[in-house]
Amino acid sequence: MTTAPGRLLAVDWGDKRIGLAVTDELRLIASPAGVIARRAGKRPPIAELLRRADELEATGLVIGLPLDGNGDETPRCAEVRVVAAEVTKRSGRPVRLVDERFTSAAAHRAIREMGGSTEGRKGDVDALAASVLLQHAMNLPAE
Repeated sequence: MTTAPGRLLAVDWGDKRIGLAVTDELRLIASPAGVIARRAGKRPPIAELLRRADELEATGLVIGLPLDGNGDETPRCAEVRVVAAEVTKRSGRPVRLVDERFTSAAAHRAIREMGGSTEGRKGDVDALAASVLLQHAMNLPAE
């Protein structure tokens, strides 16, 4: 990830929703930042993702790479790689792809441990999964 200062935006790329999370300017804390709804059969909402990155003053992005349980590429990895390349091309922002295995499970577990329910809160779970992804990415060594 870039060593340039500023906020990072994490993206948990899903088929129905895209969970978002953002760091503070010092990149110490990751916080949920909402979701972008996807429409079936439509192009990936890259323009909306870039609008949100601008709105949140993100200087770089972390996009979850949906590997399978063995760490192998899934069919959706190709879409995520295209999105990452397009984000960099359109915005000039650096993008880091990070293994997102188990982020949704960690988000569900965290909600249960706090005594909450995930029923009817799929967007909240997606944004929390993006926060888990972002916190993980901040703990990784620089590329």
